Amino acid sequence: MPESDFVPSYVKLHESGELNRRAEAAREILRSCRICPRDCGVDRLGGEKGACRVGPMAAVASYGPHFGEERPLVGTGGSGTVFFSDCNLRCVFCQNYDISHGGLGHTVTREALAAMMLSLQEDGCHNINLVSPTHQAPAIIEAVAIAAGLGLRLPIVYNTGGYDSVETLRLLEGIVNIYMPDCKYSDDEVAWRLSKVKDYPDRNREALREMHRQVGDLRIDSRGVATKGLLVRHLVLPNDMAGTKSVMGFLASLSRSTYVNVMAQYRPCYRASEHPEIARPLTREEYARAVRLALDAGLSRLDERPLRVLAP
Repeated sequence: MPESDFVPSYVKLHESGELNRRAEAAREILRSCRICPRDCGVDRLGGEKGACRVGPMAAVASYGPHFGEERPLVGTGGSGTVFFSDCNLRCVFCQNYDISHGGLGHTVTREALAAMMLSLQEDGCHNINLVSPTHQAPAIIEAVAIAAGLGLRLPIVYNTGGYDSVETLRLLEGIVNIYMPDCKYSDDEVAWRLSKVKDYPDRNREALREMHRQVGDLRIDSRGVATKGLLVRHLVLPNDMAGTKSVMGFLASLSRSTYVNVMAQYRPCYRASEHPEIARPLTREEYARAVRLALDAGLSRLDERPLRVLAP
């Protein structure tokens, strides 16, 4: 359960009726979908599907307490994760490709999604961690509006691949307490080859600026648990395909207190073997170099745990 003195900002939005207004505005965007920067323009309310292959209702693969997330999210009770089906990116190295590419999961009502959130709170989780939420933002806002009225009081974590629309993010202001985006690439060509989006760096940086404007640097309470702010993930890729130096320079320009997880978890999954540059594990030296680049950029809050065995 949340600490007694913590009241997330979405509670006031619910009490004023603003949450319902936001839900209606987000749902209206689905009529000619521009929820994410792909701007597919399909009528998701009318049954059409765009790049994400999801209709107007949420599609969920699984939910439950998760103890493998970043330390400020896990605490002692775990992070209450909801894994959404499908994705607006097409990463060739995705480790959860059965969910993000294969669509594993099932459609749920907004009431059912709200019930999942309340169940995770009852389980003692420290937050509601929405994994791959970008393309499902309207359904999420509707569910939070219901759950807030039924007593939800946990911080909302928006755990995203980082290809997000500023327009949609502005609808989420005050609803999301903790943004946890990826900052994947600094090069357009690499983003196209590996994730099938041509403008990832620009759209990603616009999104992260907006996220930081809304929530600021990550704040951690006396229990060591995050309550609000920006937490960025950067997956280090072999042969510096992620453009780590440029990424870290940008993150430092947001704030030198930006909390960054320098991730060593890369392994060649899904179709990575078709791309020679990333068809092998990360080496220890490549990971160490990425950490040095973050420090050289002036970043002072790094989560630098090499969770998997790296190649020599």
